Amino acid sequence: MGAAAAYGYLYATMWPGAQVFGRTLVAPRRPGELALTFDDGPNPAWTPRLLDTLAAYDVRATFFMVGNFAQAEPELVRRVAAAGHLIGNHSWSHPNLAVTGAAKTDDELTRTKATLEQILGQPVRFFRPPFGARRPYALRTARRLGMTPVLWNAMTNDWANPSAERISAALTRKIDRNERRGWATTIVLHDGGHLGLGANREPSVTAVGMLLRRYAKTHRFVTLDAWA
Repeated sequence: MGAAAAYGYLYATMWPGAQVFGRTLVAPRRPGELALTFDDGPNPAWTPRLLDTLAAYDVRATFFMVGNFAQAEPELVRRVAAAGHLIGNHSWSHPNLAVTGAAKTDDELTRTKATLEQILGQPVRFFRPPFGARRPYALRTARRLGMTPVLWNAMTNDWANPSAERISAALTRKIDRNERRGWATTIVLHDGGHLGLGANREPSVTAVGMLLRRYAKTHRFVTLDAWA
């Protein structure tokens, strides 16, 4: 594989806006609309506090849950759904699906979908690949299972940043840039950590409150089914 071809493949597997391997949901041309999405939960330490923050502004969000964490915290999964939030599939163990074999990819998505649907008693219709990493087989598998693959157009390293102010400022710049260009924004933050339950997500949850204070009166917050 030549250098240009290798770069193109890497772009297609990792860049959130790339559509080379098939269409994914990023965000539509609906400026003024924002979709808050959260990855790597449920997290018994911080997901409940996040739910309280969202409830204070009467905002609904989309939670992409890791299957083995959902299995460990079924009551928390149900609490998220009961609050009106949308729940999506974020694989069973958070592998890099750009380099994961077909059999394991099938198991990661199928097992998580079955577990979430058993807990919720309703279909799970959205899937986000861990790290945003994918290849054609992973996207085909998600669609075969009745799920829309979802990526994003606003994310920062909130999982590693100790400053809520910096997290909020970085996302604000991206939201405002998307709006100037005529796009809605799909925001990614993390209420959990893929390495284990109980990750400290205080900066991320605090940043959510800052974003809501800034945008709740001027923008419409939606769950991803509004755009599917």
